[in-house]
Amino acid sequence: MKSVVEYFQETYGFVIQHTQWPCLQVGNHQRPNYLPMEVSAWLVSVFPCVCDEVQTQKCSWIQVCKIVEGQRYSKRLNERQITALLKVTCQRPQEREYDILQTVHHNAYADDPYAKEFGIKISEKLASVEARVLPAPWLKYHDTGREKDCLPQVGQWNMMNKKMVNGGNVNNWICINFSRNVQDSVARGFCYELAQMCVISGMVFNREPVLPPISGRPDQVERVLKARFHDAMTKLQPQGKELDLLIVILPDNNGSLYGDLKRICETDLGIVSQCCLTKHVFRMNKQYLANVALKINVKVGGRNTVLVDALSRRIPLVSDKPTIIFGADVTHPHPGEDSSPSIAAVVASQDWPEVTKYAGLVCAQEHRQELIQDLFKSWQDPVRGTVTSGMIKELLISFRKATGQKPQRIIFYRDGVSEGQFYQVLLYELDAIRKACASLEPNYQPPVTFVVVQKRHHTRLFANNHSDRNAVDRSGNILPGTVVDSKICHPTEFDFYLCSHAGIQGTSRPAHYHVLWDENKFTADGLQSLTNNLCYTYARCTRSVSIVPPAYYAHLAAFRARFYMEPETSDSGSMTSAAAGRGGMIVGPGARSTRVPGANAPVRPLPALKDNVKRVMFYC
Repeated sequence: MKSVVEYFQETYGFVIQHTQWPCLQVGNHQRPNYLPMEVSAWLVSVFPCVCDEVQTQKCSWIQVCKIVEGQRYSKRLNERQITALLKVTCQRPQEREYDILQTVHHNAYADDPYAKEFGIKISEKLASVEARVLPAPWLKYHDTGREKDCLPQVGQWNMMNKKMVNGGNVNNWICINFSRNVQDSVARGFCYELAQMCVISGMVFNREPVLPPISGRPDQVERVLKARFHDAMTKLQPQGKELDLLIVILPDNNGSLYGDLKRICETDLGIVSQCCLTKHVFRMNKQYLANVALKINVKVGGRNTVLVDALSRRIPLVSDKPTIIFGADVTHPHPGEDSSPSIAAVVASQDWPEVTKYAGLVCAQEHRQELIQDLFKSWQDPVRGTVTSGMIKELLISFRKATGQKPQRIIFYRDGVSEGQFYQVLLYELDAIRKACASLEPNYQPPVTFVVVQKRHHTRLFANNHSDRNAVDRSGNILPGTVVDSKICHPTEFDFYLCSHAGIQGTSRPAHYHVLWDENKFTADGLQSLTNNLCYTYARCTRSVSIVPPAYYAHLAAFRARFYMEPETSDSGSMTSAAAGRGGMIVGPGARSTRVPGANAPVRPLPALKDNVKRVMFYC
């Protein structure tokens, strides 16, 4: 049996002198790797991954540790680091195009011996492709506004002289202030201005809260929320009323407060909330208040705008018969988090023909599992026999309750799938959709169009002439609605690049849409036009967005659900909870308990969303 001191002396010729010093953990939770601190600097070329937690300690003995420069840092960056990184990497289109050309020229591929050997020739010019610019759709607003219809200009518009097409009702609301810099009088003034903006925008909004705004300590968020909610309901319940909205004022740097608040509101109290940062409360900017009003409206069940073509039933393969549009995404833990589950989210339109409101469901699943496990589930119950459930089934039932009709067509936008997983995801998830439909009614199989949405690619599109004001927007990027479906696309499959948004800073990245399955027989023009038009219906702003809203909403819902995860309950990270559950769904006895590879813990279940929350766009 060798000691650590003997091992390093015999193997590396290194004598450890300070045997009382602690070791560095340079592995991960599943495979820990401990190194004596003295030799970590000497062995850093062999073990370059020095634990980042150790770097932050203020101890003199840490100074013997050295990290080789130029390594890729794969863990999560803080907000300051992200801001600094974006500042360095953010380039205008003309600058980026120049840098790309300079890099290609500098690499001198024409002189590369390996390229010559394989007969590869790389042009020093950018590829020239044909593109079209799709027109912006007309948007419908309420008839009581001065402007009833709106045609966006270069991917944007505003709410001046317009009212929401379906304003929501906020009759009963309260405000809680967690920022010690905001006085109660300031909080009251802010809430009044926000209520006023909601009314101007077309909502029915009571200017007086159920109870006056109160202040609370951030470290007592749960106690404060529950006590104030109880006080409000004590006043409302005898009248048969419910609390519609909670307005919360947060410190600018609020740590875990935001996540704790959303978890308590949406999974415990069953109320939608709108958080506002201190800096915005003091500024009280009209544009900010208008944007917050948009978010509040959809959270309480309203609609901000609708496509004119949707109301007049002129959208091909959507308006002719009841159509449900799904969006799905899976978000994975940040690098370095080796035991956290992945979060899957699925949203689905709940109104037809408008296709504007989306209900959302979330579930936790196996660590870094890309296939959505809870789309469809079945198990044997000793009393009821075969029991089926799942996210698709629940959203189909919800659609029928909301519209009075069952969907006759399904369009499924799936975000976040790499090319190597295309057909694995298609086979598994299309099968789940089929089974969910069949579980509702024998022979119920509406045609499905399955589209993957990708943003993480390296394709960039530049205008031929950066000085042509008719070819670029104010940021120098290509115009919103620019679509490319030849030359740089797949030679035989159905895919296209669509830049549906106007650039703000940097170089716009077009979204890549790849149609893996199409039983609805969309034409290229039809699907491109539908996708582009939907990008103008995003609820949180008056701009067209870069990816189709259902996929965007699914991403937001999955990101929100990450806040619901409770911390580990033991040092080993093991959990005693049952199989992974889903917000808003009862987990059946036959539900499978998936496990993180290499860990002893089943997937931590998400707390269930309250029914009244999951019916609205709580994630906005």
